[in-house]
Amino acid sequence: MVSIYTLTSPLHDKASVDASTREFLDSLNVDYTLKGDDFDDYGSGPSLIFVRTGGTEGLFKALLPSLREASSTGFHLLTSGRNNSLAASMEILSYLRQQGLSGEIIHGEASYIRSRILSIEKVSRGRRMLKDTRLGVIGKPSDWLISSGVDKDAVYRRLGITIEDIPMEELLDRYNSIGENAEEALRAVDGRNEEELPKVVLESLPGAFRIYKALRSIIEERGLSGFTIRCFDLLSAVRNTGCLALARLNSEGFVAGCEGDVPAMLSMMTGRAVTGVSGFQANPSSINPETGEMVFSHCTVPLDMVDGFALDTHFESGIGVGIRGYLPAGPVTVFKVNGDLSRHFICEGELLRCEARPNLCRTQAVLKLPAEASRYFLTDPIGNHHIILPGLHASELKELLG
Repeated sequence: MVSIYTLTSPLHDKASVDASTREFLDSLNVDYTLKGDDFDDYGSGPSLIFVRTGGTEGLFKALLPSLREASSTGFHLLTSGRNNSLAASMEILSYLRQQGLSGEIIHGEASYIRSRILSIEKVSRGRRMLKDTRLGVIGKPSDWLISSGVDKDAVYRRLGITIEDIPMEELLDRYNSIGENAEEALRAVDGRNEEELPKVVLESLPGAFRIYKALRSIIEERGLSGFTIRCFDLLSAVRNTGCLALARLNSEGFVAGCEGDVPAMLSMMTGRAVTGVSGFQANPSSINPETGEMVFSHCTVPLDMVDGFALDTHFESGIGVGIRGYLPAGPVTVFKVNGDLSRHFICEGELLRCEARPNLCRTQAVLKLPAEASRYFLTDPIGNHHIILPGLHASELKELLG
């Protein structure tokens, strides 16, 4: 629910303005609390300032110091177009810009205003979700992620996220303390018929489920909302992969990332906070700059993102359990932040189809993105992994990241 605060010139008839206010707000078909001119709890949740009349610019200027203390986010100025409210809002916004502050006038047809308010609520929920979130890095980032460092202090300042390092030995100790249960492992993958599974996968499934249980115990005991893991170390340590564990944990509402890629983990966490859905961490595997078609692939995918999935081995090693997921066609958003949140890439596009080429990681999605996206990937990318989110979320992600 959004809180709406009001600015009103004393020159206007209060009863008349109040009546038109209710009529206007009710036409938007949104849940709101009308706070009036009491700004004491401004910024405690999604907040709009309804500039109801002209002649309110001085009122806002006097309030601004306390409003800035209450909230560090941009200002949303709602106008109805009546009583010179738009003109006053423009003067206020111009003043905000002069002070180096951000803001937006929300004005237009009722359907547009409603969509903006719902978007503001979504971003506000995302900010609250991220604040005081704890994420883990299990093992160090993979050696090949040479451009994917992180500034933990900057991440905490910007989003309130704490990142903690967890030794790989902690995971391995937990793994070794858990017994294998083949029947339990089969139930974890929808009770699939043993005859349908490749021999290597069938033999690896109990161990893959042990990795899941070990990771789940770390999450619960440390109070984590998610993690990224140096998963390739598992290939040599336990002759298995984390692909099944990550697929399952993501579908259970956690963020579970691959290869110790911290910026990818942050992107997944931010995406989940804003959209409420899982994201697919994947490598761009091929790009056609002329058509805008790109293939993204990885050996795990959140199980709540797919219409169905098959089990195979991990692509590079040929061992363990990999996931070949079948993502539904439709609109998507491709998203990535860098390690200090000073830069991001956000692009909306279309997922056309999934493929099963033998020379790529098991889950393969073909996307159609605008032509300028090809230039980004080929001239100035933020690392290799990017996050694919179902649906169109560019405006909310941009607003959250400023």
